[in-house]
Amino acid sequence: MLLVSILIPLVGAALLFLLRPANAKLRNAIVMAASLLTSGCAAWCLFTPGDHAMVLLRLSDLLTVSFRLDDLGRVFAGLVAFLWPLASLYGLEYMKHEGGENHFFGFYLISYAVTLGIAFSEDLMSLYVFYELLTLATLPLVMHGMKAKNVHAGRTYAYYCLGGAAMGFMALVTVIHYSGAGNFTPGGIAALVAAPEGTVLAMYVLGFFGFGVKAAVLPFHRWLPDAGVAPTPVTALLHAVAVVKAGVFAVARLTYYSFGAELLRGTWAQTLCLCVALASILFGSCMAVREQHMKRRLAYSTMSNLSYVLFGVLLMTPAGLAAGLTHMVYHGLMKIALFCCVGAIMIYTGRSDIRQMRGLAKVMPVTSAVFLVCSAALVGVPPLLGFSSKWALATAGVAAGNWMGVAGAAVLLISAVLTAVYVLVPALSAYALPLSGDVPAENCDPGWRIKTAVCVVLLAVVVLSFASRPLARFLAEVAAGAC
Repeated sequence: MLLVSILIPLVGAALLFLLRPANAKLRNAIVMAASLLTSGCAAWCLFTPGDHAMVLLRLSDLLTVSFRLDDLGRVFAGLVAFLWPLASLYGLEYMKHEGGENHFFGFYLISYAVTLGIAFSEDLMSLYVFYELLTLATLPLVMHGMKAKNVHAGRTYAYYCLGGAAMGFMALVTVIHYSGAGNFTPGGIAALVAAPEGTVLAMYVLGFFGFGVKAAVLPFHRWLPDAGVAPTPVTALLHAVAVVKAGVFAVARLTYYSFGAELLRGTWAQTLCLCVALASILFGSCMAVREQHMKRRLAYSTMSNLSYVLFGVLLMTPAGLAAGLTHMVYHGLMKIALFCCVGAIMIYTGRSDIRQMRGLAKVMPVTSAVFLVCSAALVGVPPLLGFSSKWALATAGVAAGNWMGVAGAAVLLISAVLTAVYVLVPALSAYALPLSGDVPAENCDPGWRIKTAVCVVLLAVVVLSFASRPLARFLAEVAAGAC
């Protein structure tokens, strides 16, 4: 069934490319049927006992592309399977204003298949293959419309991701060379312990930066805000569901299932990577405060929040990993809702400056309400879910027992204040300040598809804010097993 989950969106994409349906109802039916069936198959795999292991391609004893579903893969696949149909539903309405829907949704479905391939990968070789395929699948989405700014953003995205691929490849070669195979193993591959320490640590750092490119770590972050010129369903995909989450997921795989936390803990490699994560948190938060364009501001926010997750992962403790995974899930929900709201504002009012949100609640009540609640959650206002994940990260940092953990807790506090400035203040201005500009007096809220998508995500945010214990227990078990 893992393979079926990947084949369904590929079949849907093939139908769009071959049939090129001019009828919007037929196209929409293909997109939603493929998305929902894929998520249904993925959900069946997630909740069915067993690892569903299979070999897709065997080039040699050392080089295989194979699938196996473990608990960490379930976390990532579950997030993707929940959010992708909602993003697709949002896109059906949004893309009416952009054109080229068949081309767009074809690659959108291919990206879904490749993202699930990352979640299901059994070894580092398989992960690397699908990780690079994700770059190729999402590149046409970034360049959609082929305007000069889209082409420039696509080139930047390709340069950064392919450069990161070269660094990630060095880590892959190291793991295969010293271990004889790259199969993911909780606690790390034992054979690497006997390898030269300096070489192993250097290759881990290269792998961290290589896979971290998609997580927009310093200094490889520029592609993320530049990609904001793409249609909003793409930026939601890049920032909340697939690309950036694939980056932090790959770093977690590399850290806990390839090299091993025991091998890395207390080394210069851990310290260096933690410093990069903390610097990325502060840089992203400061740039978000400075940026006035709505989507670019949220892009820098994504950069900051991804490094929250990396901070938890790099603490290399069960509590740190559990907190990082929690924030990965929560951030995906909060950020896709925020991007969808911003996209609706830009399409239906023509506004793109964050300062132009003043008074919008009068003409976009649903959009403004969703934006306000998710902004408060992103800041970490109790009892919303962002508070619990940030609290878990801070306490895990202090409990780590080193200066980097304590420094990380302080950085999280500073970032939370900056987050309130760059996202909560504009959200409140939609209610507290008078409407300005040439917005029509009547209701400007989007159609039912966009409202359904954002309201379902909002419901998930509210439910997890008050009933997160089952998820927290599961993530704690995942972290304990990985360490």
